Amino acid sequence: MRLALLSCLALALPLTAAAEAGTVDWQRKVVKCTGTGAPNLQAAGGNVAVARIGAERSAKLDALRNCMEALKGVTVRSGETVGGALSGTPGLKASVEGVVKGFRVVGSPRYFSDGGVEMDVEVPIEGKLSDLVMPKGGGEEKAPPASAEGPGTGLILDARGSKISPALAPRILDENGKEVYGPGLLTAEARKWNGAAYARNLETARRELSSRVGEKPVVMKVLRAQGADAVIQNSDADVLRRGQTFLAEGRVVIVTD
Repeated sequence: MRLALLSCLALALPLTAAAEAGTVDWQRKVVKCTGTGAPNLQAAGGNVAVARIGAERSAKLDALRNCMEALKGVTVRSGETVGGALSGTPGLKASVEGVVKGFRVVGSPRYFSDGGVEMDVEVPIEGKLSDLVMPKGGGEEKAPPASAEGPGTGLILDARGSKISPALAPRILDENGKEVYGPGLLTAEARKWNGAAYARNLETARRELSSRVGEKPVVMKVLRAQGADAVIQNSDADVLRRGQTFLAEGRVVIVTD
């Protein structure tokens, strides 16, 4: 099943992180922002209805600015943010802005008696946006061959108590700091849907995210977190290194609380 569908079916409790200009919902993989437009009654000749049209345009531009600002704070992987990627890659900002312009207005805009408008919008961080900002290769691990088989259908990482930070491209490291799983391992399609889903408890990871990790997921305990990276026991790392196709497909769920 396409990983896009797997992600859409994930219905765990909201995992949100406040951003300066908006909120990142890591469960739903969206950035939520609000845009506000003030009316210019003088330019509209005192006509509130005309002023409201201009206010709506202003609100959409404000939402675009706020969403771009919020995105800058999104973690791509430990030590790297979308903002850093935008500043370090020529032309990337224009491409990302082009995707953000397609934001979805959530609910009905709020209209005020003076002609002002306020609207809530959402921008998915999966799909095109993820593909733009995810690291292009450079990982230590390579995708296992298609024939590789493993002991499970997916991976659930129990990171409760580790204070792991959600990210677009989380990595799994062994106790020596060697990468076991990262963006360089993902297939081209899996890159669009990020490196992992996030859930608040094991029950949610098993039941409501079963379409992502399958019926027989492997459960491993995280020893500690290094920002967005999860450190696991060397013995568990050896199991994953035997060649799990589910890793290349991004069939990973991280339990955070």
